[in-house]
Amino acid sequence: MTPHPPSSSAAASSPALSTVRPTPAEVAAAAGRTIPDLVGPDLRVLFSGINPSLYSAATGHHFARPGNRFWPALHRSGFTPRLLHPSEQWALPETGLGVTNVVARATARADELSPAELVAGGEVLAALVDRWRPRFLAVLGVTAYRTAFGRPKATMGPQAERIADVPVWVLPNPSGLNAHYTAETLGVAFAELGTAADR
Repeated sequence: MTPHPPSSSAAASSPALSTVRPTPAEVAAAAGRTIPDLVGPDLRVLFSGINPSLYSAATGHHFARPGNRFWPALHRSGFTPRLLHPSEQWALPETGLGVTNVVARATARADELSPAELVAGGEVLAALVDRWRPRFLAVLGVTAYRTAFGRPKATMGPQAERIADVPVWVLPNPSGLNAHYTAETLGVAFAELGTAADR
């Protein structure tokens, strides 16, 4: 089982990394790298991507690939008061939000992950949730959620089953490759979770 990188709430006070775009060679060289989790105590929501893109791994920023709608969706839904740049990710735990991934290693596409790797990653994610006890776990991608947690009939939205006794909400994958959702509809889906998390 591949462990997640060490998690530390101290990351919330780390300075923003460079916003310079990586070169194609730097992106290609990022295969297999990991990005530290952004976690801390008293999280309203822990967002879990499927795994980092090569672009994200090259920058060290979650959801950094141009065209990814995660940060716009956070803003449109009211989770953040303004649109954050991926390099500002360190501020999230201070606002009660965290970020991790089902699988830690970066790949060019999520479909490069094997079912066994997703299941193993789900076990690591469950342990992370058990440690930090967020109010909600939000998994960004229903197909990955179904595989990682053995829920073949899962649909979008709140789930009947909990993970480490924490409520789970499945959201659409914000990748620009997911053409089924626009920035507007992603914002609506994220806002529904935001309303539940604030109850």
